[in-house]
Amino acid sequence: MFPPTRPPDGAARSDSPGKYGATSRAVAPTAGLALISGTCHAMRGSLVVGIGKTVVAGMLRMIAQIAHKSRQDNELRAQRGLPGYAWLGLVSMVLFQVVLFTTDIEFVRLNFTPIQWTGLILFLDGIQKWRRGTSIIADHFGEFAILLLISIGSWVIFEAYNVLLKNWQYFGLPETMWLRYAGYAWAFATISPAMFVIYESLDDLLPGHDTRDRPRLPNAVFWPFVIFGLACLVVPIAWPSTHMTPLVWMGFAFFLDPINGRLGERSILSEFFTGRYRSMPVFFLAGLVAGLFWEFWNFWAGAKWSYDVPYLGHIKIFEMPVLGFLGFMPFIIESYAIYVFVRRLIPIPRRVEYLG
Repeated sequence: MFPPTRPPDGAARSDSPGKYGATSRAVAPTAGLALISGTCHAMRGSLVVGIGKTVVAGMLRMIAQIAHKSRQDNELRAQRGLPGYAWLGLVSMVLFQVVLFTTDIEFVRLNFTPIQWTGLILFLDGIQKWRRGTSIIADHFGEFAILLLISIGSWVIFEAYNVLLKNWQYFGLPETMWLRYAGYAWAFATISPAMFVIYESLDDLLPGHDTRDRPRLPNAVFWPFVIFGLACLVVPIAWPSTHMTPLVWMGFAFFLDPINGRLGERSILSEFFTGRYRSMPVFFLAGLVAGLFWEFWNFWAGAKWSYDVPYLGHIKIFEMPVLGFLGFMPFIIESYAIYVFVRRLIPIPRRVEYLG
């Protein structure tokens, strides 16, 4: 072995003790790392503070903008005030409810449900006019009239199914036929508008906003939905039974709604199954709320209906068996699908895409 080489006397040794007892070879890297670490900590701290200031400033600007817009909206609403027809609708609902309970006026007793629905439609549409500055009755009455006609026609379809399925029956109707059919037309005309104005109100009150794009279902979903919807509409005709009634309340939703999406119209199923999840629960909730109003007013009316529901039919809320309320959720979607599909076929230009 070779003996270790020694540096000449007097030469500086790289590992000789320094001032603080550490070798000079160890001091330089440690000081460098400390300097770098301190610089990184300072930069990170500055970065965090900077990001924090930016976020806080952005939030403050957003809050200020929202507050400013809210003030502007409130000022505009204060200037507009609630339309007179909205007050008329509200007063009529209260008045005729009292009249029904305290008198025996035949007109009110026989037409109580459409009277109340008319009042609610006027009231909620007036609120839309007050909140948004526009509404279908105040600004697009021609479109509203078309909606009334489509509502009558769509419910006639369900009445035709009911001839086969015998899911509900009417009592206390006027004996004079023209009065009876006038009452039918009035009642049927309020069905779709009532559900839709309830949806509009909930859409405004609940957090979030519905999409305004027009998604299309992929073929792997589109065709099964359309075929299933068509089956729901055909099977109750081929094998009529009260047990088949739930199929009717789903059929047009699955059949027409995806087709509307393919035609470039709004489709609630297309929105939901392409990741736009908000609209369907809001529609469902609107259907349930409408169902509660219907059954509450029907319970007190002189001319009314009752149901034959084969599933837990003895457990009722008002006149409706509890499971029957589930039907109102798809019913509002298929009513909207029928409206959109039929409205597209009417050769009158649309000045507004209602609920679009």
